[in-house]
Amino acid sequence: MGEIILWDTAKDYRILIAREARELFLKTVQTGSFRGNWNKKGAIEIAKKMDADLQSLLYCYLEGDALANCEDVEKLEDKANQIIEYLGGEDWNHKFLKGAPKEEREKTEENIAKVKFFLDTILGLRARFKFGAIDDPIIGIDIKVGEIMSVSKHPNADSLMICNVNIGNRALKVVTNDLNVKEGNKVAVSLLPPASFMEIVSEGMFLGMDGNILKDVQGDLGGMPSGIPMQSLNETKNMIENFLKH
Repeated sequence: MGEIILWDTAKDYRILIAREARELFLKTVQTGSFRGNWNKKGAIEIAKKMDADLQSLLYCYLEGDALANCEDVEKLEDKANQIIEYLGGEDWNHKFLKGAPKEEREKTEENIAKVKFFLDTILGLRARFKFGAIDDPIIGIDIKVGEIMSVSKHPNADSLMICNVNIGNRALKVVTNDLNVKEGNKVAVSLLPPASFMEIVSEGMFLGMDGNILKDVQGDLGGMPSGIPMQSLNETKNMIENFLKH
């Protein structure tokens, strides 16, 4: 009888990124300036309680469907949905943005993007776990097919463009240094922790190579891209590793 090798969930990028995303959320809501009627205390308390569920996942040694369908994943999903309620319901982000004074709008947009990243990370765990035992940073985040709906020049940087991208269930903003990007391009977007580029928040990064993004990606809108070159994933992998070092 052959030796049984268990999947080391303590090194699973999906769980490691979920833990960092939770820390990012806590830091954001504790130091952020969201205005309006929302349960800040409740959201923080629920997020702190997620630590026990994530710790349990780290040392469960399950994989595939067994990991995806375990009780801890369900607990995390329930807590994430409770946090959405404490934030103000499904329309929480629009309420916060509407209530932000003009001078705080940029920071509010960045904080909203960070909270979205956290919620997407937790609520997407089950689907990512179903891919099985994969030891690669790229498995820790979502990569989706998107269509560029509009493109504009960055107001503060001639070398950057701002793209509004439809990824099926929502739109997001991505800043790119590919000046040849156009409306209608079908792209692959890695949903990374948001970053601000010269006062404009980017909610992800386009996959590409040699300074050019992929513009004719195969796959359904909002789904996983197919047939993309492995080299186009390198920058995303590096950014994931850097996120985990913080």
